[in-house]
Amino acid sequence: MSTLDPMELRKAFGTYLTGVTVVTAMDAAGAPLGFTANSFTSVSLDPPLVLVCLAGSSRNFEAFTRAERFAVNILADSQIALSNTFARPAEDRFAEVDWTPGPNGAPILAGVSAWFDCDMFRTVEAGDHVILIGRVQAFDHMPAPGLGYARGAYVAPSAEVDALTPRRDMVVSALIERDGQVLLQDAGDGSLTLPMSDDVTGGVQGTLDRLIAGTGLKAEPGFIYAVYQDARLNRRHVSFLCPAPAGTPRRGSFTVLNPSTLMDVADPATCTMLERFAEESRLGNFGVYYGTEVTGEVRPRATGGAAIP
Repeated sequence: MSTLDPMELRKAFGTYLTGVTVVTAMDAAGAPLGFTANSFTSVSLDPPLVLVCLAGSSRNFEAFTRAERFAVNILADSQIALSNTFARPAEDRFAEVDWTPGPNGAPILAGVSAWFDCDMFRTVEAGDHVILIGRVQAFDHMPAPGLGYARGAYVAPSAEVDALTPRRDMVVSALIERDGQVLLQDAGDGSLTLPMSDDVTGGVQGTLDRLIAGTGLKAEPGFIYAVYQDARLNRRHVSFLCPAPAGTPRRGSFTVLNPSTLMDVADPATCTMLERFAEESRLGNFGVYYGTEVTGEVRPRATGGAAIP
């Protein structure tokens, strides 16, 4: 029996930035089925082969391993909701999904970056998964950038380019976390705050790097956790979720986000964001917030890689 910690191994695998796909097929009764997967890769140009991995525990396991054909739909960066639809248990994942049969018969989803309609070339058992190898019979691709995934977070290039464009009214903060606790610092008036700066002359990434360096920690510049327009202060706030290793910060301390601590966070918008982080950290399921300091949308993320149900 392996002595490797499976959760830590999953986290290590999750550092690799992948695309996100929805793999589709028709079952024996002619009904569409599909699942979200980021374990996809091209294999060969001659013959044209692709592969995707499916968990042995998947409710789709029998149907897909018996299927004569399947399609791989590479999601566009605007299709996070579609990824989540096919990553979660549901009686009919296609109920509100726009799709058409592909030239080879498998369901093709509307608006994707690319699709590959395949014959089943081979299945290979591999540990707790099965590898589905498809021979591409038809394909197409569009200009829309693809959706990415790494470290439990979606990466949407077009949204991030917009969020990362420096503006005069921008504030950047680092939500530096370790084991569910967050680094909070004295704001100078006795209240607590995140490491943050409104000086983005060196660019958003440079500002984030500077904030992290100022803590003395080797935290990783993470993914965008929240983007919101703070109308009360007339500024745009971008906060990055940054995991930190062991070490003592030069200023502030890692703190459990309980009600008593949150009462000491003076900025209401930051407090609301930290309340959300505390809840998501407890559940192990993080999202990205877009909106204002009052209202907006949390776009959910699957955990530990795009989920394969």
